[in-house]
Amino acid sequence: MAGYTYIWEFYVAPSAQSQFELTYGPRGPWVMLFRDAPGYIETLLLHDQSDPLRYVTVDRWVSADAHDAFRSHFSRQYDELDRQCRGFTTRESLIGEFGEQT
Repeated sequence: MAGYTYIWEFYVAPSAQSQFELTYGPRGPWVMLFRDAPGYIETLLLHDQSDPLRYVTVDRWVSADAHDAFRSHFSRQYDELDRQCRGFTTRESLIGEFGEQT
């Protein structure tokens, strides 16, 4: 199996919507952190067209091992950024982890 993708769902606090989009978007600090790790491919930030406060992120890596290495090596930075983002959402959940079939 090649590739590893995980998908998160977020419900954003109305007062934090702009900040959420900047932080989780293509030039935000999450993507900047991921880009420092070997094996990172891309992040998509998707905005639900029927629910303006619902978003989904799709994070793609070359493998689950590459993602695990990132989490191990950048755990301090990841945890700090996660703490900074806590007030942005009213609910978040992991939709799932997926392998890409070739």
